[in-house]
Amino acid sequence: MHSFDKDPDHIAVDKVLTYARERLLMDPIPLDGPQSEDYLLSAAGQTITAAGLGSTRAMELFEHTLAPACLSTDHPRYLSFIPCAPTREAAAFDVVVGASSIYGGSWMEGAGAVYAENQALRWISDLAGLPEEAGGVFVPGGTVGNLSALVTARHTARAKALAEGTGARPFRIAATDNAHSSVTSMAAVMDAEVCGVVVDDMLRMTGPELRRTLEEHGPETFFAVVATSGTTNFGVVDDLDGVAEVCEEFGIWLHVDGAYGGAGLAAPSVRHLYEGIERADSFIVDPHKWLFAPFDCCALIYRDPSLARAAHTQEAGYLDVITKTSEWNPTDYSIGLTRRARGLPLWYSLAVHGTDAYVEAIEDTLAVTRHAAAEIEQRPYLEAVREPDLSVIVFRRLGWSPDDYQAWTDRLLDQEFAFVVPTTFRGETLTRFAVVNPHTTKEDVTAILDTMA
Repeated sequence: MHSFDKDPDHIAVDKVLTYARERLLMDPIPLDGPQSEDYLLSAAGQTITAAGLGSTRAMELFEHTLAPACLSTDHPRYLSFIPCAPTREAAAFDVVVGASSIYGGSWMEGAGAVYAENQALRWISDLAGLPEEAGGVFVPGGTVGNLSALVTARHTARAKALAEGTGARPFRIAATDNAHSSVTSMAAVMDAEVCGVVVDDMLRMTGPELRRTLEEHGPETFFAVVATSGTTNFGVVDDLDGVAEVCEEFGIWLHVDGAYGGAGLAAPSVRHLYEGIERADSFIVDPHKWLFAPFDCCALIYRDPSLARAAHTQEAGYLDVITKTSEWNPTDYSIGLTRRARGLPLWYSLAVHGTDAYVEAIEDTLAVTRHAAAEIEQRPYLEAVREPDLSVIVFRRLGWSPDDYQAWTDRLLDQEFAFVVPTTFRGETLTRFAVVNPHTTKEDVTAILDTMA
């Protein structure tokens, strides 16, 4: 199976690389769409067999049956959830990462890759205004990033309580109901309790409401506050400065979830919204969202990485050769030991294009979002629920029921025209655009809104 003799002309490799090249250079990109399991069973049949299908048949199945049954998240009219629109350079370099057999968990085994990843992390840290000693690791996604940061926060809080002899065992997290679903899910994994903070009329966490929550439940019972810089549903940026003030007063870890919206730090037009993020103890942003990297990639950054290392370093005799050194080992800063160098595609794209190009691309998506807001405002049958902070806008089609929204969504997808799904907020069905693809144009937005008339 690993012998070149079985494939003397390297047919399998050539087929895969040819497909990858054609997909990377495809223009326009097909939206495609899901198929039923019955259809796939009929069209593809049993693909895992004792003798194997051979590279030609396996590639044909993927290209003509399986791949078209997957939505293209980089399509310019894919505006649901948070799209993924990697640069061609980033997506192409992901092939290199997979082909290179690089282990990205330790400096000993992947020094060059870790060095490059750390430069990309440094750029993000500088955008946030974090100190020179800040650092971290690229993890699979925001869920793992949030969990790793919260594990560090709890470990730090309990170590402090032990050192001070207070006997406290902090077990609570403060967050709003706009926080990402992973916060509640990961709290359950940690057997921690999430205490809700009431949002203001702009849907933001604020310092006064955070103080009220902490005092109601006892500040000593909290090990972290999770603020958000760009909520998934609305793109809301919390009052980070006010929240940081309260966290510093009570000595509670501030984690900022910027999985979607953290990329806006690079955009001068919205940078003011993030004031206070430089006071965070930990911060995440997913480059596979608004920083144009392929799945999966979350940058997790700590103000003081030594606290994360104390919480996450795994101890074993066979690891001593790695863990007993002072070198930067990425696996010391998050859950998990095995690790691919998932930050390299972002690094390569940044190295190729330069950071100014990223600023321009993010500003372009913000301009398209503002155009969408203006279009919604001038159409009598539409109404924005909230003015966008960043590149997400939520709106209602007046007079529509939940079934109407779903029928509209289905019609657009059946026509492979666009992918825009409903959302809900406070019991009401709405819809939303998430604009993170620089190929999404103002004309795309206008054309989709026209279908709602």
